[in-house]
Amino acid sequence: MDAAQQEATARAREMQRSWYGEPLGALFRRLIDDLGLNQARLAAVLGLSAPMLSQLMSGQRAKIGNPAVVQRVQALQELAAQVADGSVSAAEAAGRMEEIKKSSGGSVLANTGSQTTTSSGAPTVRRVVREIQSLLRSVAAAGDIIEAADALAPTQPELAEFLRVYGAGRTAEAVAHYESHQN
Repeated sequence: MDAAQQEATARAREMQRSWYGEPLGALFRRLIDDLGLNQARLAAVLGLSAPMLSQLMSGQRAKIGNPAVVQRVQALQELAAQVADGSVSAAEAAGRMEEIKKSSGGSVLANTGSQTTTSSGAPTVRRVVREIQSLLRSVAAAGDIIEAADALAPTQPELAEFLRVYGAGRTAEAVAHYESHQN
């Protein structure tokens, strides 16, 4: 790889860090390890071609162009966290991955496997939280959000906590925070 290609790759990875919180190569490798996948299976679940996944991982491409794929990535990250904390078994994870694969991206699955709305059509708490997290993380990387929270903490501790929980925390923590601030 020549110097221009190296510079382009470094720039792409930095853009990925700002958009997704880390370079996609690291994020995808963690999903592969945590969920027991290979690259071809990860690509299939996400709805990407294997070459596109490879280009994103290597930094040849910076951005995931399809919002549904971005939401599937988020759903897989959530699933990997649930597998890690023991709330979802490996067998359950396999079934959930099939549901994620079939999703249009708009139906991120809750812990129970339910859809993202209640029977009345109102969004679930988990869905609302994921939307807030997605919005914050589209604006700034997790490290930048924490830095902003640290700057706000002395004068605006509740706002600082909000930024930390939703901008850099796990979904389960954000759901608990959201529920504790209802009513």
